[in-house]
Amino acid sequence: MSGHFQEFEDEYLETMYEFYERDAEALVRTGDLSSALSVSPASATEMIQRLASKDLVEYTPYKGARLTEKGLIHGKKMKRRHRLAEVLLEILPFDGNAHATACRLEHAIDDDLEVALSLLLGRPDVDPSGREIPTPSPEILKRIEANHREIRPLSSMAVGEQGSIQAMVLAPARMEQLESIGLTINSVVARDSNGFALGDGHRVELSDELTAQLLFRPS
Repeated sequence: MSGHFQEFEDEYLETMYEFYERDAEALVRTGDLSSALSVSPASATEMIQRLASKDLVEYTPYKGARLTEKGLIHGKKMKRRHRLAEVLLEILPFDGNAHATACRLEHAIDDDLEVALSLLLGRPDVDPSGREIPTPSPEILKRIEANHREIRPLSSMAVGEQGSIQAMVLAPARMEQLESIGLTINSVVARDSNGFALGDGHRVELSDELTAQLLFRPS
């Protein structure tokens, strides 16, 4: 199957999952689905029939469709990846259309990148609009749990803990500002009751927003 056609299927299943979030038992009418996706009713019907042939949806002509267990798993996965992408764009110096860009990014996120993003972003539960981010699959969750202590946002560092900075999700100009005060990749940072200090004892003032964008590996 071509990549573009797979993306079309992904979009339909993700949109079906949005309807599922609102009412898990309701059938989704083809007209409502076509409106949500800005496609013709005929195109929506054709795709729903194709998805039904793959056991991704249950389709009753003239009534509507609902996700099968297989389709639910896939739609949930795509919606999770979309909302993770929106969280990522929120903390980047990005001024474009976050929703449209997340729609493109979600198709490029595979299992490995989903695990990495989950850890990078501090395992968020909601997206920037306050919508719940679907839980990961059991396999992805197992990998996240196994790697959770390896790299974490600095905001999660406990008093008395220390570690080394591994990544900065910041614009280059902001990174240069931190470098000017001695905070760079591989810098040792410790936290005490008064805040943060570098390995040489030099104290640094870091906002909550900034510590969420710095990733460290515990010592």
